[in-house]
Amino acid sequence: MAEGSRYRMPLRRRREGKTDYRERLRLLKSGKVRAVVRPSNNKIRVQFIRYLPEGDQVEATATSDHLKDLGWEGHGNNIPSSYLVGFLAGKRARDYGIEEAVLDIGLDHPEKGGRLFSALKGMVDAGLDIPHDPGVLPSEERVRGEHIGEETANDFEEIKSKLEES
Repeated sequence: MAEGSRYRMPLRRRREGKTDYRERLRLLKSGKVRAVVRPSNNKIRVQFIRYLPEGDQVEATATSDHLKDLGWEGHGNNIPSSYLVGFLAGKRARDYGIEEAVLDIGLDHPEKGGRLFSALKGMVDAGLDIPHDPGVLPSEERVRGEHIGEETANDFEEIKSKLEES
């Protein structure tokens, strides 16, 4: 490790690999609410976070656990569940008066048609204005879960209809 009077220790969250401060500052300068998508091994979380000088404020949130309450029996971190979580979070954000946001995927690696962009597609379908390239969104067949199995596709349609009604 470097030593000396001119060495500057990186911030703790940067050392831990949790925060890219340059990217965070770029997103905050937009002045818009951040649509934060954070996947884990078993779940996915979507939050709408507003920057305040006192600290960030979570406006709306949705996780895979909320889908289980609606009857989702599939895995909590695949493309269909990511879409549904994004759709649910988008509807909740609209209830709080949020009309537009910027996507914040943190340090996750963006993959074309992956879980992160599936959640983005759900938020956009819920009626939010989030700048994106349509080429990165997954296909409708993958969003419905047809690549996983017919049971997942049927569960997807059932849960989505419940979310559209509420």
